[in-house]
Amino acid sequence: MSDEAEAALPYHEPSITTILIYTSFLLVLNVIDWAIDGVLHCGLVGQILVGVAWGTPGGKLLPRAAEETIVQLGYLGLILIVYEGGLLTSFKSLKANATISLGVALTGVVAPIALSFVLGSLTNASTLQCFAAGAALCSTSLGTTFTVLRSSKLTATRLGVVLTSAAMLDDVLGLVMVQVVSNLGSSGVSVSAVTVLRPILVSIVLAATAVLACRFIVSPATIALNNWRTAHPDQKLACILQHRRTPLLLHTALLLALVAGASYAGTSNLFAAYIAGAVISWWDSELTHLGESREEQPDNQEGRSSGSQHISPHLGCDIFNQFYSPPLRWILQPLFFASIGFSIPVARMFSGMTLWKAVVYAILMAIGKILCGAWLIRFPGTSFSFIKRASRTKSKPKTTQNSSKRAEESALGGQEPVLQDGTAAATLPEDTVTSKSKREQPIESISNTKPRPAKPISLYPALIIGCAMVARGEIGFLISAVAQGAGIFDDGKRTGNSEVFLVTTWAIVLCTILGPLCLGFLVRRLRKLEHEAMGSTDQGRGAWRDAVLGVWGVR
Repeated sequence: MSDEAEAALPYHEPSITTILIYTSFLLVLNVIDWAIDGVLHCGLVGQILVGVAWGTPGGKLLPRAAEETIVQLGYLGLILIVYEGGLLTSFKSLKANATISLGVALTGVVAPIALSFVLGSLTNASTLQCFAAGAALCSTSLGTTFTVLRSSKLTATRLGVVLTSAAMLDDVLGLVMVQVVSNLGSSGVSVSAVTVLRPILVSIVLAATAVLACRFIVSPATIALNNWRTAHPDQKLACILQHRRTPLLLHTALLLALVAGASYAGTSNLFAAYIAGAVISWWDSELTHLGESREEQPDNQEGRSSGSQHISPHLGCDIFNQFYSPPLRWILQPLFFASIGFSIPVARMFSGMTLWKAVVYAILMAIGKILCGAWLIRFPGTSFSFIKRASRTKSKPKTTQNSSKRAEESALGGQEPVLQDGTAAATLPEDTVTSKSKREQPIESISNTKPRPAKPISLYPALIIGCAMVARGEIGFLISAVAQGAGIFDDGKRTGNSEVFLVTTWAIVLCTILGPLCLGFLVRRLRKLEHEAMGSTDQGRGAWRDAVLGVWGVR
């Protein structure tokens, strides 16, 4: 009988109680995400709270085996979330705004980690515990960032590009921190250079290898394959390559290969998932594909946000939307956020001493991210020579340089003419501003890849960047949970509920809620200014972006 039992799993129909528990769990996860996301732009917090209520910290409605399964399935969802972030990478915009984006991202990582050492005074935390807490608070919630940008229609602006790039870089560094914290925990409390540097160096090697492979292997191979397909259009291989599910198999194979390779090499498999998405995004946007001219290929991020108006049905974002997005949005992603809730000891978080320390720490962590907005402040009469030097392009004609100068003067209160859509004429390319008659002609859009921004006349861009970076979200909870599971936050009593862990968790929750709230207030304020500027004439259309956001509002 025992041999028969081991050979197969006996099938038993689940009870109605089990059916109702699992059904309510999935339904409530999606309903609460929709309800909170529409108001606070942080539906993930609601899903985490559902995990608390249904899991071990709350009602214990789910059996322990089910919680472990949900954790594993949820991690698959996290891999796909990060992979989608790679697919959304816009290389043109990233190159043009690389310097400022890098400055914002590094500030968002260094400042929280540095400020986290105050935990040594607040909770008697060790240096390792302070570092782990700072690592958990150095990330930025990509889900919150993308949701707010879409709702405020700022995704395609220069401000949106800088924010998205910086948030992505923060999370890439955060993903590396996951492996660093995990290694620190597995090595006891002893910290060695190998423990810290191995995941960082392996990540650098992985990224460099991906760049070199794309440049010297993928690009020539694509050109050769296109030539062969043109010469042999009726061959079976050519027909297979035209099938819509062929890129699905290739993308999945690349994702699995990089994730597995990174895990064995000793770095974060989430970072590998991002690299896989970025490689596919590069292949879609930077290479000419059979049957498409180079100009026909849309920017990957623009195509992603525009829905169904794609030139090619084989773009990575299209494949993701058709095959991966439905199960991710409705099952795997909710399970991931709920699984984070399983590890939050709510019953022990409302101690008076813990709560006030958490509030102080959360304020410091909010300040650490708000400092990121300082990179967008350009004071009258001053200049950031480093930014100007780093963003300098090839030699320009004298007329173009004069146009750039007029753009900066206009941002400081000059009387530079504007187009009918409210866009400052000095921010346009040279061939657009060579005559007054051309300046008076409306245009539909302006490239956000102009490398040298003018000075804005308000603090709204800086505040928007800072508040958007405050929300921590999924990666923060992940790092905190990893550090707790690895024993880094252990209080010596093996209770699993150390004060450092509780304070860190509280800070993540408060920042994840308050960040979107403040950002929502700013967006509503901008909407009010837009309404006042537009009035009843077309002359005000778009003027609010120039008056409030300056060149950061240019699309």
